[in-house]
Amino acid sequence: MITVHHLNNSRSQRVLWLLEELELPYEIVKYERDPQTMLAPRSLEKIHPLGKSPVISDGGVVIAESAVILEHLVEQHGKGRLVPPAGTPAYRDYRYFMHYAEGSLMPNLLLKLVCNRIKAKAPFLVRPVAKKIANTVSDTFVDPNLKRHLAFLDDHLAKHAWFAGDELTAADIQMSFGCEAIVARGGGLGVSVERIRKLVDTFRARPAYQRALDKGGPYSLES
Repeated sequence: MITVHHLNNSRSQRVLWLLEELELPYEIVKYERDPQTMLAPRSLEKIHPLGKSPVISDGGVVIAESAVILEHLVEQHGKGRLVPPAGTPAYRDYRYFMHYAEGSLMPNLLLKLVCNRIKAKAPFLVRPVAKKIANTVSDTFVDPNLKRHLAFLDDHLAKHAWFAGDELTAADIQMSFGCEAIVARGGGLGVSVERIRKLVDTFRARPAYQRALDKGGPYSLES
């Protein structure tokens, strides 16, 4: 049996969606973030030393990292589903976006989130200085890089229905968390995100996505 160690408001929602698309049986062990720090509970460290989610166990093997989990599931249980044929342009895009999601896109989105939180939540006495530093980092580094990524994604989706061609693949599921974060946080920075928004609407309408949401619980990427 596949077990998903599922943290609320986390990337593990992608794992549930993939499992529902593949129609695989699984069980969920749920964990809740600390409402003050938003960190995962220490109990997750009993499953994996880093105490992060998503983590799954499959046949006694513990697997962490979203891309590794998704690749494992489609390779071991997918029977050819949600992966383009090897050697095709679609497969090259599939492999690229499977790793681009966390390797390139999410660090920029995380930096933007951190800068926004510093400006909003710094102690009152140091807030003017903190805000100035955060604005400088955003204006000179974070925003220019993020704009480049948003333009890149918009251009790619202008040519493809999904990230790896004309059909849903596991790469779209891997990209979904970042795309939802872009949409939820108002994302454009002067760059159009309408194609990203339409793709998010498309996958949110899928029955498997809805089933995953029902089982994993609601989550928000607004903050």
